[in-house]
Amino acid sequence: MTTKAFYVTTPIYYVNAQPHIGSAYTTIAADVTTRFVRLQGRPAYFLTGTDENGTKIVEAAQEQGKTPIQFVNEIVGQFKEAWSQLHIEYDDFIRTTEERHIRCVQEFWRRLRQNGDIYKGIYEGWYCVRCETYWLESEVPDGLCPNPECRRPVRRAEEETYFFRLSAYQDRLLRHIEEHPSFLQPEFRRNEVVSFIKQGLRDACISRSATDWGIPVPDDPSQTIYVWFDALINYVSATGWPDEGELFHRLWPADIHFMAKDIFVRFHSTLWPCMLMSAGLELPKRIVGHGFWTADGQKMSKSTGNAYAPMEVAQALSSASGCQIDVALDALRYYLLREVPFGLDGDFSSAGLVTRFNSDLANDLGNLLNRALALAQRYFGGAVPEPGAECPLATVAEETSRVAAAALEDLAYSSALQAIWSMLAAANRYFNDQAPWRLHKEGRVEEAGAAIYAALETTRIAAVQLWPFMPHVSLEMARQLGLQEPPNSRPWSEAVRWGGLRSGTKLAPGNPIFPRIEGKKALLGLGRKEAGEKDENEVQMSTVTIDEFQKLEFRTARVQAAEPVPGAKKLLKLTISLGGEETRTVVAGIAEQYSPEELVGRTVVLVANLAPATIRGVVSQGMVLAADLDGAPILVTTEREVPPGAKVR
Repeated sequence: MTTKAFYVTTPIYYVNAQPHIGSAYTTIAADVTTRFVRLQGRPAYFLTGTDENGTKIVEAAQEQGKTPIQFVNEIVGQFKEAWSQLHIEYDDFIRTTEERHIRCVQEFWRRLRQNGDIYKGIYEGWYCVRCETYWLESEVPDGLCPNPECRRPVRRAEEETYFFRLSAYQDRLLRHIEEHPSFLQPEFRRNEVVSFIKQGLRDACISRSATDWGIPVPDDPSQTIYVWFDALINYVSATGWPDEGELFHRLWPADIHFMAKDIFVRFHSTLWPCMLMSAGLELPKRIVGHGFWTADGQKMSKSTGNAYAPMEVAQALSSASGCQIDVALDALRYYLLREVPFGLDGDFSSAGLVTRFNSDLANDLGNLLNRALALAQRYFGGAVPEPGAECPLATVAEETSRVAAAALEDLAYSSALQAIWSMLAAANRYFNDQAPWRLHKEGRVEEAGAAIYAALETTRIAAVQLWPFMPHVSLEMARQLGLQEPPNSRPWSEAVRWGGLRSGTKLAPGNPIFPRIEGKKALLGLGRKEAGEKDENEVQMSTVTIDEFQKLEFRTARVQAAEPVPGAKKLLKLTISLGGEETRTVVAGIAEQYSPEELVGRTVVLVANLAPATIRGVVSQGMVLAADLDGAPILVTTEREVPPGAKVR
């Protein structure tokens, strides 16, 4: 009996221009899910590909003086190169110009026709040439394409075409959605689909007058199959259908179709399921629509000219930080999936990327690994020391692995990463509290070794947990920890158990994986500053006298608790200790850069003698200092751990 693989797909990408971060986002998410499934010891299969038919392809090729096949071959190569650079490992790359796809599409058409669901008629209505989409009268009140990315004039079309009896499947589709709550995700997009269907489905036009670039309608050379009907079938054509052999039974039905929200409602959640019903094929288990990435508030896309290529961003990040290009590419993967909950829209910014790189990767992850490796080198000859009898981080790591795995099952990538970073924050606090450098100085060598072991073992477990998200970084972490096998060599449940790092293992520290980005380099060269515009860092400041400066009292403080301020997305309420029993409440505008969990235990610098101020109903007793990094606040801290209440001068 054939073992069913977990079949993951992306949409096939239209090849009228190069890939960008927006299209990479879907593919990275699919790659993360596939890697996680495999890390659990389950078989998985990942399909992506390109949509190469349609009028737009012919026009784009003509503009460059090329034939359509020459043009698409070049763009396909760029997609494959981009996915390889981003450490995306797919099992199959389907192209709609391939014979296997053409054969499948034409047989699919025949099956629907045999079932009485395809008929010939006259289409009268609006058609957008650029989007290759038919629109209803009610959808075009102003003569312009309803697609907000297009908004070009549509043309009146009246031609003989073929129709699919979409209306015949309205009730059946609604029933399936109701009986399978996880079929369409997230829930708010599911509700959009239900609302769209209940407005009444009309039969879909699925062909056009014959063109030189497309798949001919079987037995009717005067017609070409509509590009959207053709493209959707790629998920089945990659299985070898209509030959229902071993590959088909191993893959179908698909477990997850990933796509952006613009092709979720009308095509993937309505037309495609009804096509499958007519063909007698099972429906996919989950169809997932995510949000758009914007830049400067506009959707990141080829048509608006604000689409960053992944390698462009990675090269800028690598240049600014000095990290390896593969590390920068993994950092981009991390940023895209950490910054915004999957399903919602997000706004890409170089400031946000730098903040994540410095705060999360360089500080929280990189610094923990670097410090533990350095102390093991200094005190234990570069080998892993003996673990202690018990360590509270073991329980933290176990719970983190459980929470992260559950989040990954639910495609809650940001939540999974937040859980992992909470574990790293706990490990950093534990390391600081144990202070192995002090223990060793006091002659408590075994205790010092146990504290160092705890930090090293936490980073080993983090390397496993981060394998789906940052595979190159995960491998480099394992290498520096002296591990002979990659983090994905054992199933998740075994690999994340506490104690996997053996004492005596020879460590192999190298350069810091995530060098911090300093100063003006933080702009990454991706900003939209006009020529001659002054950088904020270049603005001359007014001076103060030493007497004026000495009126301010700066003291270190330890964050004991943090929580959001209701109704203020940028504000956090911090409870801080200034040593002894002295605590204060401070409101800080850092909520977009720091989660409450990662702040607990941090040392900050406080302006301690400011007059209290009421902010959003909370009395703030001081000000926490932060640097301004391209508009993002970065907390000021001390180079070494000092007790709360120490004077800063």
